[in-house]
Formats: sequence, C-alpha cells, structure tokens
Amino acid sequence: RMLTTSLILNWVVGPAVMFTLAWIFLPDLPAYRTGLIIVGLARCIAMVLIWNDLACGSGEAATVLVALNSVFQVVAYAILGWFYLQALPQWLGLDNGTALDVSMWEIARTVIIFLGIPLLAGYLTRLWGVKARGVVWYETKFIPRISPIALYGLLFTIVVMFALQGDKITSLPFDVVRIAVPLLAYFGIMWSLSFL
Repeated sequence: RMLTTSLILNWVVGPAVMFTLAWIFLPDLPAYRTGLIIVGLARCIAMVLIWNDLACGSGEAATVLVALNSVFQVVAYAILGWFYLQALPQWLGLDNGTALDVSMWEIARTVIIFLGIPLLAGYLTRLWGVKARGVVWYETKFIPRISPIALYGLLFTIVVMFALQGDKITSLPFDVVRIAVPLLAYFGIMWSLSFL
C-alpha cells in the first residue's frame, strides 16, 4: 500500500498539481513556469533520506521508497518532462509563450548523469563492500562512517546553489515571491494528501 501510494502521489498527482499551479500563478512567465513544472517532476530523493533520519523514521522503508522513486525517475522523468512541457499544453490549447529548447534526450541525459550514476555507484559500493568485507562490516562500520557525508553534501549543495543565485534573488524579490507562492501551495497540497 505504501509503495502504491508513493508512486501515485509522486508520479501522477504531484506533477499534475505543479503543472496546474504553474499555469495558474505564472501564465505570463514561461521560463519560471517551465522551471516550476520541472521541479514538480523531480522527486527530492536526498531530502527524503535526511528528513527520515532526522525524524527517526524507518530506514528500511525510506530506502525502499527512495530506491523505487530513483529508478522511476531515471526511467520516466524525460517522458514526463515532454508530456507536461510540450504535449499537455498543446492538447489543452495553452500558449506556451516560448518553445521548449530542451529535447527529451537532453532531459534524460541529465537525469542519467545526476541520478543514474550516483545510484549505480551506491549499488556497486554495496556490492563491493559486502563481497569484500561482509554484510556486518558494511552495515555496522562502513555505512555509519560514510552516512554523514550525505548531510554535508546536501547542505553544501544548498549553500552553493543559493550563493550562485544570490544576486538574482536579491535583485528580483517580486519574482521570488511569485515563485514561492505556488511552491508553498504545492508543498501544502502534497503534504496534506500524504496524511490521507
């Protein structure tokens, strides 16, 4: 039940909600609208692990959900990107404002690089660690030593991301608010649905 709910919320409801909010709140800003739709398609996998760890949740359940959504994201992200950025607006007669200059293959290549390679590296690391030193060593020695790197890496990414965009954030505060409103609505809707 948990896996089915996760797949439906993450890959059916979530993208549709963000698509709707992006068109409602940003009909006149196609670049921002496209960015919001892309964010709505992306599952924040690293954050799931961090939040689960901070909440003292089930590590096994979080790992299964993250692995499932990671594989699904590698497989489906480019198709969903094409659907929500090109096909659906055309079917609904919405004026995109600008044509999307990114092909399905470019989206897929980016997902493979930034998600597929780390996923493969994690799998190979486990395979190597268990084969070389055993399951007990891998789970009791290796994982506890390497796990904090995930939190540091996530924090580093957030700091660098905002630092690189700091001038735009401070020079365009109204745009930041226009983007923040649908994002906050999205998270409110999705969190509310996850409690049902």
